[in-house]
Amino acid sequence: MRGEQSSAYMSSSSSSCFSHFWSSALRSKPLSPSSETSVRTNSGEGLVRRLSLFDLLLLGIGASIGAGIFVVTGTVAKDAGPGVTISFIIAGACCVLNALCYAELASRFPAVVGGAYLYTYSAFNELTAFLVFAQLMLDYHIGAASIARSLASYIVSLLELIPLFKDNIPNWFGHGHEVLGALSINILAPILLVLLTIVLCRGVGESSILNSFMTVTKVVIVLFVIIVGAFKVDVSNWTPFAPNGAKAILTGATVVFFAYVGFDAVANSAEESKRPQRDLPLGIIGSLLICVVLYIGVCLVITGMVPYQFLGEDAPLVEAFTSKGLKYVSVLISIGAVAGLTTTLLVGLYVQSRLYLGLGRDGLLPEIFAKVHPTRHTPVHSQVWVGIVAIVLAGLLNVHVLSHILSVGSLTGYSVVSACVVTLRWMDKPASQVSTRWISQRAEGIIFLLTIACCGFAAGVFYRFGASFVFMILATVIAICCAAALYLRQIYADPPGFSCPGVPILPAISIFLNIFLFAQLHYEAWVRFIILSIITIGIYAFYGQYHADPVSSNVTIMYHKAPPE
Repeated sequence: MRGEQSSAYMSSSSSSCFSHFWSSALRSKPLSPSSETSVRTNSGEGLVRRLSLFDLLLLGIGASIGAGIFVVTGTVAKDAGPGVTISFIIAGACCVLNALCYAELASRFPAVVGGAYLYTYSAFNELTAFLVFAQLMLDYHIGAASIARSLASYIVSLLELIPLFKDNIPNWFGHGHEVLGALSINILAPILLVLLTIVLCRGVGESSILNSFMTVTKVVIVLFVIIVGAFKVDVSNWTPFAPNGAKAILTGATVVFFAYVGFDAVANSAEESKRPQRDLPLGIIGSLLICVVLYIGVCLVITGMVPYQFLGEDAPLVEAFTSKGLKYVSVLISIGAVAGLTTTLLVGLYVQSRLYLGLGRDGLLPEIFAKVHPTRHTPVHSQVWVGIVAIVLAGLLNVHVLSHILSVGSLTGYSVVSACVVTLRWMDKPASQVSTRWISQRAEGIIFLLTIACCGFAAGVFYRFGASFVFMILATVIAICCAAALYLRQIYADPPGFSCPGVPILPAISIFLNIFLFAQLHYEAWVRFIILSIITIGIYAFYGQYHADPVSSNVTIMYHKAPPE
C-alpha cells in the first residue's frame, strides 16, 4: 500500500513540476498600450537618454564595419570575380528586410532595452525569449574575444612598423602564443578589453564619444581608399563580370551577408535614445544603407584595380594598392582596421550589457544584473561581467577556431524578430468572421511561420549539397503558399510610427532567407545550436522558471487598430 502511495505521490509531483514548467515557459511579457512607460530597476535609477540620431547612426556603422571591409571583399572576389558587387547588393537587400522588421519593433517598443529578446518575450513566450538570448549571447561572447585578439594583432603590426619594435615584440604579447594546443596566451587583448570596459562603465556619453571618433576615422579612411583607388581602376578588369556563373555570386552573398551583421545593435539602445520612436528606425536602416554603399564602393575599386584571379587571400586590398605603387595606403588601411575593430568591439560589449540588464530586470538572471549605477547610469555589474568573460576567452583561448560556429545567434535573432512583426500585428477576427475550427487562429499562424522556416532550411540544404533544383523549387512553393495563407487568413493591425511594408509577405521572405543562410553554416554550427538550446532549457528549468517576473517591468507597445471595413 505504501509503495502504491509513494508511486502515486511521485507521479503527481512529476506532473505538477511539468505543469509548472510549461505554464512558466508559455508566459509572455504584459504589454501596456500607452505612449509612456516607466522602467523600474532595483537601484531606483534608470539609464539616461543621451544618444542622438547621429550617435545611433555611428553606433550601427561602428558595429557593422570592422576590419572585414578590407579583407572579405577581396577574398570573396577570388571566386565571384567582379560579380562580388552583386553578392554584396543581394546580401544587403536581405539585411534591409531584417532591418525593416527591427525598425518597426524598435518604434513600437521605444522605451525599454532588450532588442530581439524583448520582442520575442512580448510576441511569443518566456522560454523562446530565453533561447534567443542564449544563442545571441554566445555569438557576442565568442565574437568579442575574437575581435579583441584581432585588434591586438593589428596594433602589434602597426607598432612593428617602427624600427625600434620590429621583430622585438614576443608573440604572447599580441599575436598569441600557442600552449598545450587549446590554450593560446595573449596579453594585449585583455588589456584592451579592460580599457574599453572602463570607458563603458563611466557612462554612455564617454563611450559614444569614443565610438563616434573611431567610426568617423574609419569611414574617412574607407572613403579615401575608394577615391584614391578609383583613379587606378582599369575597367577591362571587370570583364568577365561573373566568370564562375550566377551560383558563385549567390554563394558569395551567403558569405558576405555576415559582413552587415551589427545594425541590430541600435535596437538595444532604446532606453538611451533621446527620441527613440523616431530615431531608432532611422538609425537602424540608415546605418545599414551607409554600410551597403561603402562595401559596394570597395568592391568596385578592388576588382577594378587588379584582375580578380590575382587578388591575395590575407590582405587583398593592401596588396592591390601596393601593386600600384601606393604603399602608404597600406598603413592607412591598418589604421582603419584598428579603428573598425575598436568600434565593433566597443558596441558589442555595450549591447551585451544591455541584454543582461533586460534579463536581470525580468528575473531570468540573478538580480545583480539589473542594477544600474545611480550616478553613471550604466549597468556596471552587467558590463563588468561581460568584460570578464571576454577577457578570459581572449587571454587564454584561440577563439578564432570557433569562428565557424558563429552567426547562429544573429540568424536566429533575425528570423524570430521577423516573426514577431507578424504576430504582434495579428488582431482577433470579428465574431461574424470566426468559423468553428480545431485550432486557434494564432496557433495556425505560428504553424505557417514555422513551415516557412523549415522550407527555408530545406531549400538551403538542397542548395548546399547540390540537389536537384526541383526540390528547392518545391520548398519555395510551399513557403509561398504559407505566406499567402498568412496574408489571407489573418487580420493585421496598422501600427503608428514606422511601419514595415508588406506585412506578412516581407517578414516571411526575411525568415525564409535567414534560415536558408543558416543551412549554409558549418555543420558544427547546427550542433552548437542544438546543444546550447538543451543547456538553456536546463538552466531555465532549474532557475529561470522560478525567478522570472515578467510583470515587474511591463513594456509599452504602440498600435492602432485597423479601420473597420
